Amino acid sequence: MNYVDTPYSICRIGVARCDVTPPVGIYHRTWGAATHDIASAVHRPLTATALVFQAMDKAQESHGEQIVIAVDHCLLLAGDMEKLLHSVSKQTGVPREHLEVAFSHTHGAGLLDSGRGHLPGGNLIQPYLDMLTNRVADIVQQARRNVQPATLSYVTGHSPLAAHRDFWDETTKQFVCGFNPEGPVDDSVLVVRVTGSTGATLATVVNYACHPTTLAWQNTLISPDYPGALREVVEQATGAPCVFLQGASGDIGPREGYVGDVAVADRNGRQLGYAVLAALESLPPARTRFQYAGPVVSGATLGTWVHTALDEQALTGKMRWRLRRWTVDLNYRDGLPTVAQTQRARDDWHAQEQAALRAGDQDRARDCHALVERQDRWLARFKTLPPGPSFPLPITLWQIGDAVWLNVEAEHYNMLQRDLRSRFPGVPLIVTTIVNGSRAVYLPPADVYGKGIYQESIAVLAPGSLEKLIDHIAAQIGQWQDD
Repeated sequence: MNYVDTPYSICRIGVARCDVTPPVGIYHRTWGAATHDIASAVHRPLTATALVFQAMDKAQESHGEQIVIAVDHCLLLAGDMEKLLHSVSKQTGVPREHLEVAFSHTHGAGLLDSGRGHLPGGNLIQPYLDMLTNRVADIVQQARRNVQPATLSYVTGHSPLAAHRDFWDETTKQFVCGFNPEGPVDDSVLVVRVTGSTGATLATVVNYACHPTTLAWQNTLISPDYPGALREVVEQATGAPCVFLQGASGDIGPREGYVGDVAVADRNGRQLGYAVLAALESLPPARTRFQYAGPVVSGATLGTWVHTALDEQALTGKMRWRLRRWTVDLNYRDGLPTVAQTQRARDDWHAQEQAALRAGDQDRARDCHALVERQDRWLARFKTLPPGPSFPLPITLWQIGDAVWLNVEAEHYNMLQRDLRSRFPGVPLIVTTIVNGSRAVYLPPADVYGKGIYQESIAVLAPGSLEKLIDHIAAQIGQWQDD
């Protein structure tokens, strides 16, 4: 072959960003093992970035524009999530189904659940959520005003930051959620350079699968975790916003994590940022092909290659736009606890926590509190699950030129992206999870069930749900590839 092509998408895109850092003193207790309640300071600002995607040719545009708002938070629970989306839709005039919030999933942002308003610092949660809603609406409107023709160039790099996190503790004979050097992981970082008509970089999109759990229960600071330093590294080099989209990281976390030292989070972010910059430097000028130009006689006869502009026919193919939104019904698992059982367990652990506190046993009290927190999260989860035998999991899939973008709710095992990318080699596939929250919690593969692994123990969907979902998504991508 005498040429090498780079995958491209050509569309209209708008970008806008704002600061969404919560106030110091807000409720911050994300981790069950934490002993603090409120945030003491800010490590790095939290941001929200709106990306508006529109087809170049309005006649091609199905179901309208697609808007992704990347937000530095762990997630919002269903009631708060729906309230935000409804309000943003009303303020902007954008249909609710076109708005999707992609959470970075940082565990350093705090658990901003309006139902925790009675806890220390909880009085600041609802005012903050109102502010967040208004600022998201503002950047959606700004991004729509900023829409312009753009070329998206795709390249894949690799970073060893991500590691498998289902580890068998031989001493205690149990699975723990921590670094497993031998577990499977997709360490690929898919980088998208967004270039405007003048050749300037409008944004860089980074799609990587790794839980932002560098900072854990010891950390009292509001923090974006590693995505903060990642953005800093990339933005200093490109002069444009860097947007982080969390991949399928249900069983993936940083090699070094669960610490209180923000320097470790920054180091993790820089590690990923340098991998992104290395990948960016390998990209050719937008809308070009790297082509053999012929021999040049020197001390040896040299073969020369040059970047040549794509012709109009090739460019037209890069503008193809197809979008589908649908749901896949996934069965609930058998044997889920009832609300009554969960409440009794919660009351029992709370009583044990109080007894430990009276006895001055702080370690025992902390462990009991963590188990109270588990039951509280189950109770909150029950309120959000749709009734019936199955859960309708929302999927948004859109193709722009050579690439396919996938947005899906919940926390999926890394198998989701590994499997899909292996089925469609050569197709840039941006896999974004925890979109609009995580009502269904984790989706592990069928062979993980029954092993006592944390993610499986709180999964509400039946074994085989992840595999079924992958097949549905692959069938749609395959149909588009065959057209």
